[in-house]
Amino acid sequence: MSKTAKTETKNEPEFKSKIGGQALIEGVMMRGVDTEAMAVRLPNGEIEVEQWELKPAKWYRKVPFIRGCVNMVVSFVDGYKCLSKSADKSMEGIEEEEPSKFEKWLTDKFGDKLMNAVMVVATVLGVLLALLLFMYLPALATKGLSLLIPALAEMSFVKNLIEGIIKIAIFVAYLWATSLLSDMRRTYEYHGAEHKTIFCYEHGLDLTVENVKKQKRFHPRCGTSFTFLVLFISIFVFSVFQVSWDSLLLRVGIKILLLPIIVAIAYELIRLAGKYDNIFTKIISAPGLWIQRLTTKEPDDSQIEVAIAAFKPCIPEDRERDRW
Repeated sequence: MSKTAKTETKNEPEFKSKIGGQALIEGVMMRGVDTEAMAVRLPNGEIEVEQWELKPAKWYRKVPFIRGCVNMVVSFVDGYKCLSKSADKSMEGIEEEEPSKFEKWLTDKFGDKLMNAVMVVATVLGVLLALLLFMYLPALATKGLSLLIPALAEMSFVKNLIEGIIKIAIFVAYLWATSLLSDMRRTYEYHGAEHKTIFCYEHGLDLTVENVKKQKRFHPRCGTSFTFLVLFISIFVFSVFQVSWDSLLLRVGIKILLLPIIVAIAYELIRLAGKYDNIFTKIISAPGLWIQRLTTKEPDDSQIEVAIAAFKPCIPEDRERDRW
C-alpha cells in the first residue's frame, strides 16, 4: 500500500466510539460505557481529575424512541452537576471580594441552602427564557406575519415552516452572540478539545497533544447537532398534529407536550449519524456540523491536555465494548 493510501486510511475512523462528553468551565467531562470522568484546570495550573463508575443502564434507556427523552434528562442532570463542580474548582485558591451586607444577610439566613436555591432559580429562569425565545416569540412573529399577509392564514405548513426558520435563526444568533464572550469562547475551545480527543481515539492513535491537534473539531454526535435536529423536526411534527394558532399560550402548551416525541426522533437520528457514514447521515449531520463552527473553537495545548485527562479513565479494557 502506498504512503498516500495509508494516510487516507488514517483519516477515516477505525470505529465509532460510544464515548461522549461536554465542555465545562476550564474543563471537560467525558462519559464512557461504564465510567464517567471530569478534568478541570485549577488556578495553580494543575489538572484535577475525578472519575466514578456508572450504574448499569435500565431497560428504558435502551429501548428505541423511549431512551431519547430519558437519556437527555440524565445527560442534562449529569452535565449540570459537573458544570457546577467545575465552576467551584476553577475558582479554588482565588481570593474572593468582601461580601456585601446583603450577601452576608442571605448567608446567615439560608446558610448552605443558599447556593442550591440560587441554582434552582437560575434553572427555572433559564427554562422560561428558552420557552420565550424558542416557542413563544417565533409563534408570535409568525402570527403577526400572517396578519400582514392574509394568504398565510390558511397555509398551516408554510406558517410552521416560517416559525421553524425563525427558531433556527434565533438559535444561531444566540450561539454567535455567546461566542463573542471571552469566557464562553474558552468553553467552546474546551468543546473543540473534547471532539478532537474523541476523533483521535476513534482513529486508533495514541492520545497525545500532537495527535489530537490534527483532528477535526466537528463531530456528528454533538449536542449542537442534536439541538438543531430538535428544532428542524419540530416543523414537521407540529404540522402533522396541526397545533392550534388561535391561542399562542395554548400552542406553546401543546408544543411542550409534543416535545418528547420530537426529542425521541432527534435522538434516534443522532445515533444513526454517530454510527453510520452514508449519504443519509451526511445530509442530517451537515447543518449541525456547520453550526458547530460557532460552538467549537480551536483549543490550545493546555486545553487538549485537560480533554485527554478526562477521556483516559473512560476507555474500557475491552475496546470492543465501546463500539457502536
